[in-house]
Amino acid sequence: MNKNMDLKQNNPERSTSDLVKAAVSGWLGTALEFMDFQLYSLGAALVFHEIFFPEQSAAMALILAMGTYGAGYVARIVGAFFFGKMGDTIGRKKVLFITITMMGICTTLIGVLPTYAQIGIFAPILLITLRIIQGLGAGAEISGAGTMLAEYAPKGRRGIVSSLVAMGTNCGTLSATAIWALMFFLLDKQQLVDWGWRIPFLSSVVVMIFAVWLRMNLKESPVFEAAKEAAKGHTPAEKAAAKAQKAQDNSLIAMFTSKSFWIATGLRFGQAGNSGLIQTFLAGYLVQALLFEKKIPTDALMISSIIGFFTIPFLGWLSDKIGRRIPYMIMSVSAIVLAYPTISMIVDKSNDVNTIMACIIVIHNVAVLGLFALENITMAEIFGSRNRFTRMAISKETGGLVAVGFGPVLAGIFCNMTQSWWPIVVMLITYSVIGLISAICMPEVKDRDLTDPRDAAEV
Repeated sequence: MNKNMDLKQNNPERSTSDLVKAAVSGWLGTALEFMDFQLYSLGAALVFHEIFFPEQSAAMALILAMGTYGAGYVARIVGAFFFGKMGDTIGRKKVLFITITMMGICTTLIGVLPTYAQIGIFAPILLITLRIIQGLGAGAEISGAGTMLAEYAPKGRRGIVSSLVAMGTNCGTLSATAIWALMFFLLDKQQLVDWGWRIPFLSSVVVMIFAVWLRMNLKESPVFEAAKEAAKGHTPAEKAAAKAQKAQDNSLIAMFTSKSFWIATGLRFGQAGNSGLIQTFLAGYLVQALLFEKKIPTDALMISSIIGFFTIPFLGWLSDKIGRRIPYMIMSVSAIVLAYPTISMIVDKSNDVNTIMACIIVIHNVAVLGLFALENITMAEIFGSRNRFTRMAISKETGGLVAVGFGPVLAGIFCNMTQSWWPIVVMLITYSVIGLISAICMPEVKDRDLTDPRDAAEV
């Protein structure tokens, strides 16, 4: 109790200008992360099967392209563990500088890779290598940004402030989708395969440079600085005891036996699984399996991202008013109810284009953007100050690895085996049910004391 009081009393003040810098930094970093991954996911779904896997059948090439997408998610969980522990030890700011640089450089380098026609099997090997390095940085980026902004934001406004991180995902998705849509509009198929696919990846360097510059001028999280200052006044025995307690809390056994960890992982699993199905697999399935025009999924996701600029802050604001649990449950139930009618209308080629696009927009805003608007602040408040960065990063990436890394690959296999779109509906409902159960089991964490070292479900 006294330690918590010490943290509150030593909590460094941050000005409105500092909060704005933290918000823009988190927004830019998350925008770059999701721009990177949406650039790649759409590239994997729409053109990479021809550039890096041209000797395979259409179905197998799509599965292999989704597999390289999944390789980045395997790396993310390693990065989450390594950089998460670093963020809880040396600070949020330093780690966020490293992660943004790693992600940006790797994405840019994808744009200069040789193709399979030029160097054979080494082309997909180089692609996977860059995806792995990129994933290492991305594994801690959004959790670090979410942790930093939650620890900056004032009580009563954490949901709306943290929604800026979620809007970063929206901006990244929108930018990447808009760039691909522009490529499809300006270039014919041969130009796109020959050289046009490089432009989206090379263009990401602009965002990276600005984000790196901003993070160099960002102050450390006030919660982390308060913990450091409080530790300076402790006796050697107190410091040794605190170090031992932190080591015990950060052990894998303690983490994997924590109820809070599994609740957070379930929340992430629900949202991330829906994201992988709708933003990645469904786009490729419509084009490769059902022979839709490529502009249909890209235009729909672009419009959906624009609408998300209203959906995301509204849900952030609502969670500040009525708590985090109820909006989570509403959005999860809505995704379950809408799964069959929207997907069945999307895959029905007898429907007009506007109807198909409208269904993509609705399910994307409900099952993906709506849940993500709540995710960062909720997960930050679930975990205690002693290991917030580590546990938030690992829970996010554990859910992401299974749901997003392997989900699109499994969806491709199941749809190919059954020659049907039904697996998409079943997987979408399954992911949403897991998110719903996690929200029901979660304690209400709105405006929880972020200096408390304990996790919410263990209090």
